[in-house]
Amino acid sequence: MAANPSGSMYDIIGDIHGHAAHLEALLDKLGYRCDGAGYAHDGRQAVFVGDFIDRGPAIRQALAIVRAMVDSGAALATMGNHEFNALAYHTPAPGRPGEFLRAHNDKNTHQHAATLKQIEGAERADMLAWFRTLPLWLDLGRVRVVHACWDPAGIKTLEAGLGRYGGVSDGFMAEATSQGTALFNAVEHVLKGPEAPLPAGMTYDDKDGHARRRSRVRWFLDPVGLTFGQYALPALELVDDQPAGMVPAVELYPASAPPVFFGHYWMTGDPKLMSPNAACVDYSVAKGGPLCAYRWQGEAELRNDRFVTVAIAKE
Repeated sequence: MAANPSGSMYDIIGDIHGHAAHLEALLDKLGYRCDGAGYAHDGRQAVFVGDFIDRGPAIRQALAIVRAMVDSGAALATMGNHEFNALAYHTPAPGRPGEFLRAHNDKNTHQHAATLKQIEGAERADMLAWFRTLPLWLDLGRVRVVHACWDPAGIKTLEAGLGRYGGVSDGFMAEATSQGTALFNAVEHVLKGPEAPLPAGMTYDDKDGHARRRSRVRWFLDPVGLTFGQYALPALELVDDQPAGMVPAVELYPASAPPVFFGHYWMTGDPKLMSPNAACVDYSVAKGGPLCAYRWQGEAELRNDRFVTVAIAKE
């Protein structure tokens, strides 16, 4: 999905998860000013990587800021897996009365609980309708933006599916949540990130304390010469680590491709590049980390000094 090739300089902003105060502080630090139509910058455009909802204390306010910026042209935005999951959670499953495309079990409901509590009724319906308008990726020519993984094969499959179903319709959602379909696999890669099984017998606990036997991987790096723990994203400390060459191959993002920006991965520490043309802007604001942006100035080779962050003790 190509957006307006305006030649703008972009500020790519990471996962917000309902932390509106962080967002306002970051926009102010980046030089955006708020008028009657919302925040805007005279010479730049914000680009949001998705995951606006869930977990945080001010989801309504965060959505209002983002939507106003998108509506006015001050920002672009892509869908995150939390927006996709919300659509699935609230879309009835065809042929299964009383069920939904995303099961209303304890795990899924807990993940979505803050949004369920803060946004209800007609306001929730309007939120979900807006989610359906969000692109699943942005190719802006000189930069690319996606929530989790720039997977050309997956993007091609999604593009065909969106055309077949007329956008993010109920039909699209039904197929995209049906395990084993090409559309399901494409969503898993593009919005959630490719995964590989851990070496036999190994597990780790994810950010929510769930034991996992698979790990997301660094699709933008050649795994040759890396251990599995180094190839995992985020990196893992594994006992008896094994060479990542044993991991099933995923399509490598070319070093000659335009810079690609993404969120999703709950990074920690000081922001730094993943590769010369790949940058993650998710530094775990929902777990007490900063809200992160990358201030892109037109460079083909990215720079660590372009990251901008805001941390707030309590919101």
